[in-house]
Amino acid sequence: MPVPEMAVSSVKSLYWEVFPPMPTRRVYCTPVYHDGLLYVVGGCSETGLPLDTAEVLDVGSQTWTTLPSLPTARAGATAVSLGKNLLVIGGMDAEQSPLSSVEVYNTDESKWEKKANLGQPSMGITSVEKEGKVYALGGMGSDTAPQALVRVYEPAKDQWQPLPSMPTPRYGASSFSRGNKVYVLGGRQGKLPVTAFEAFDLEVKSWTRFPCIPSRRAFASCTMTDRCFFSLGGLQQPGPHNFYSRPHFVSAVEVYDTELGIWNKPTRTSRMKEKRADFVSGYLGGRVIAAGGLGNQPSPLSSVESYNPVKKRWEYLAPLPSPRCSCAGLQTSHMLFLIGGVSQGPSNAVEALCVRESV
Repeated sequence: MPVPEMAVSSVKSLYWEVFPPMPTRRVYCTPVYHDGLLYVVGGCSETGLPLDTAEVLDVGSQTWTTLPSLPTARAGATAVSLGKNLLVIGGMDAEQSPLSSVEVYNTDESKWEKKANLGQPSMGITSVEKEGKVYALGGMGSDTAPQALVRVYEPAKDQWQPLPSMPTPRYGASSFSRGNKVYVLGGRQGKLPVTAFEAFDLEVKSWTRFPCIPSRRAFASCTMTDRCFFSLGGLQQPGPHNFYSRPHFVSAVEVYDTELGIWNKPTRTSRMKEKRADFVSGYLGGRVIAAGGLGNQPSPLSSVESYNPVKKRWEYLAPLPSPRCSCAGLQTSHMLFLIGGVSQGPSNAVEALCVRESV
């Protein structure tokens, strides 16, 4: 039986919460949310160097605390929460080389500890925590080649074990965990966007390929709803069919229906209202959200829109208080955070789209 999509919130019930700015301006930082606390680690400073800064926002009291510095400065790392602890994996160092180092922040002791490293240096990893184990997928190695590596970390043993490789090597992919599967969409190989869509079954430890994302777009954004995967916007690259065209921003929306096992044919109303790339997307209040990013204007977009699956159309929401692109996005059950990013230089803005509780 098809699972009904969750009830759709009204446009008016979605609002922006503006938090105090981060003590440090940054882009390509790594956020983790646990139990009302938003941790932000590493990233790139205004001079383009990786940071060893770690800060935490208490969402309730709206106060920032600076944590002890990361043992290794890094940008573009991946991180997960393991109980009350934070596991930070890979990323890029000051020489723009990938890192193999892994570090844990112990919140009880307020200190960092080095853990077993990855073996192979990697940046642009996508990671998922499931039942106390951490799965690290893909990445880019020291030779700048995309990796198909899949590794699992068991904290009790402090060990990384290899798992069957992804069919398609890539870095910077989107990953989603549902049931006993981890879905991996998109990503990059060098400057080329990847269209592969694959899932790893954690029980039988094997990969399944799904039909590829229909069009090849860089800096697109992916999100998952109750029964669909959305691939949104991006920068369309010239290809064999349009060899002479220049890269251009698109409002394309492609939707994979997991019940039917197909990518739905796009319709005119399924397109976003604005062409955008390098933006944050999420799923909130029964709506698919697209916020900020870059479009055809000289400065980042402030516009925010949402797809209403009942009306099958996009509707504008309240604009982003601090327009920017390259934000770190983070989704919780009732908030979609946009953290840092770029406006004119690196930003220290932290804002969250929230669903107003219906009384």
